[in-house]
Amino acid sequence: MFLVTGAAGFIGFHMCKFLLKKKFKVIGLDSLNNYYSKSFKLKRLSILKKERSFKFIKLDLCKSNKLDQLFKKNNFKTIIHLAAQPGVVYSYKDPKSYTVNNVNASKVIFELIKKYKIKNFIFTSSSSVYGDHKKYPINENFTFKPKNHYAKTKVKCEKIIKKLFKNFNINLKIIRPFTVYGPFGRPDMLILKMLSKIKNKKHIDIYNYGKHLRDFTYVDDVVRIIYKLSLREKRGVEVFNICASKPIEINNILEITKKILKKNIKIRLKRKRKGEMNVTYGSNEKLLKKIKYKKFTDIESGLKKTIKWYKSFSNKKVLNRYK
Repeated sequence: MFLVTGAAGFIGFHMCKFLLKKKFKVIGLDSLNNYYSKSFKLKRLSILKKERSFKFIKLDLCKSNKLDQLFKKNNFKTIIHLAAQPGVVYSYKDPKSYTVNNVNASKVIFELIKKYKIKNFIFTSSSSVYGDHKKYPINENFTFKPKNHYAKTKVKCEKIIKKLFKNFNINLKIIRPFTVYGPFGRPDMLILKMLSKIKNKKHIDIYNYGKHLRDFTYVDDVVRIIYKLSLREKRGVEVFNICASKPIEINNILEITKKILKKNIKIRLKRKRKGEMNVTYGSNEKLLKKIKYKKFTDIESGLKKTIKWYKSFSNKKVLNRYK
């Protein structure tokens, strides 16, 4: 049985969906907070709940007693911890929520994993822990240079893990995904914001004049890789970048989208925002040495799939309020 935290979130939803197709039993946890549309999260859950082998529990991970009871009642084979407070800009508005939801909540999970001697654990960190560097691509040994509160909480969690699980009998993977996108994506991120603005014939604000480089990684690739890592029996803590390792400038993303939609895009170029990285460009060399993964989804194919989903998604209003 799998336990997936953040099951109503973007990657969590796709992770649960993938595991259910593989005929695993899955318990999904989520607090269903209001960071972005709750109805959008409930829509994701409504799809998962169609599967009899899926059980959803609304739970704040900081509620340690309730979580302890859940661990006691269930024999979890693998725990995939995807729950987190995301977002760079919002981290400056409410930094406390990042400490509570990313660090404190994760500590509760960590202690219960030790208590119940869980054998397989995947912790989701972030490519943002690296910050900006002079040389690319970034491999897993690069120095941490977090630029925002979100990234700092992920660094703190990684350090706690390495200390807490040192010499512990566990297959533990820390993953650092790079700019994940795809159907049912987060509405506060570029791709869905862009599609919503185009649909509503509004200007799209593009920061750093569109010169940011991003290592876009399609969500289906991410969940397949997480699953493969969950099967990898290697005692101790291992760290992996999850990335296509093919960075692309945001201006080029706009051009590809324009080509697919056959529409003009209204753009307002703006200066760089505080806390954002200039480049995300990871090395996946270590990952591909350890697991068999043939080919990452190219950006044009991934955008076509995302746009196809967006066109078919009926309740587009829940995606409209992000600037």
